[in-house]
Amino acid sequence: MATDRFPVEGTHIMMFARSVADDNQIYYDENYAKTTEVGHIIAPPTFAQSSAQFDPNYFLRPKVGQPWFGSGKEATGIKREPSSGGGGGGLHAEQHFEYHRHIKPGDVLKAVVKPGKAWEKEGKRSGKLVFTETVTEYYDQTGELVITARGVGVRTERPVDAK
Repeated sequence: MATDRFPVEGTHIMMFARSVADDNQIYYDENYAKTTEVGHIIAPPTFAQSSAQFDPNYFLRPKVGQPWFGSGKEATGIKREPSSGGGGGGLHAEQHFEYHRHIKPGDVLKAVVKPGKAWEKEGKRSGKLVFTETVTEYYDQTGELVITARGVGVRTERPVDAK
């Protein structure tokens, strides 16, 4: 996801922390946060992923008046075309975050997406597994690199069954 403007607000941080059931006071209590090593409210570790909601074209974001894949098999009526053996569905296999500094209220982040590595492995039962990495760099309002996120996706490429 590429987001040109992702404003970070204290209430966003608090609601995100609540949504992942993390009640660490550093995410919402300014007085408590001042007593910590960082000295201010910070965002939880995976908070940067919520920048997807600021990208109107993010493929997993529902769009008004359009069918949505959602979660679960054919959750909203989108029918997947059957595969002829040449490829399978993909899944999100890994996510890594490298923090160059903490995200804090008042930051305005910009996400820049870059291709990462690609590699293959042969699965014993699944056939060929194709891994692809996506690197997302989050920069703040001054142009400072704040977070480097690496996501890895995997899909199978099964041989076409002989008939």
